[in-house]
Amino acid sequence: MRINKFISETGYCSRREADKLVESGKVTINGVKAVLGSQAEEGDDVRVNGKPLVDKPSRHVYIALNKPVGITSTTEKHIRGNIVDFVGHEERIFPIGRLDKDSEGLILLTSDGDIVNKILRAEGKHEKEYIVTVDKPVTPSFLKAMSEGVKILGEMTRPCQITRINERVFRLILTEGKNRQIRRMCSALGYGVRRLQRIRIMNIHLGNQAIGTWRELTPQEKRDLGQALDYPMS
Repeated sequence: MRINKFISETGYCSRREADKLVESGKVTINGVKAVLGSQAEEGDDVRVNGKPLVDKPSRHVYIALNKPVGITSTTEKHIRGNIVDFVGHEERIFPIGRLDKDSEGLILLTSDGDIVNKILRAEGKHEKEYIVTVDKPVTPSFLKAMSEGVKILGEMTRPCQITRINERVFRLILTEGKNRQIRRMCSALGYGVRRLQRIRIMNIHLGNQAIGTWRELTPQEKRDLGQALDYPMS
């Protein structure tokens, strides 16, 4: 199989991250430096930074974290407050997507590299739901503009669902994930975000889970998620 898939199936990182490791010359297959598209088979001596990969785990880990503000969604160990050290799981896990440092709420982490691409694939249009507090009253014109799409990063965002909760708080459902998208959308319309909390990713709900805690996905959540993604989850 392709080297990026081989690495991701060990739970070391996602395919995308594996490609970066290969491009930077950190991966070898039987002592030969790998390149993008290299093939590896069971029994091959695959190493990253000179260290052999661990065997593929018999059961993947899928967890839901209620991320606090201040924790960074990265596997880079040198970054203080990285999400992997914060969770402290015994398996090698990595976040599915990002939730910026200043935001809080639901983020999924896993040892399954294949499911990362399934969830992040833009054309999937998978829903993510947020509660957002802004610095001034939410107006009908603001709600209309947000729902129809806002120009950020040189292009229009997709239409989205938005509902006013109270004077300065609204609920937003997105089907895309541009960098700091909600903050950029609000800023383009003259609003500043005071609090941003993600409460749902597809069928996974944050519920009343305490901030800073994590839990394993339930069997039903995994079944429903796997069906939505057309992907068998172990």
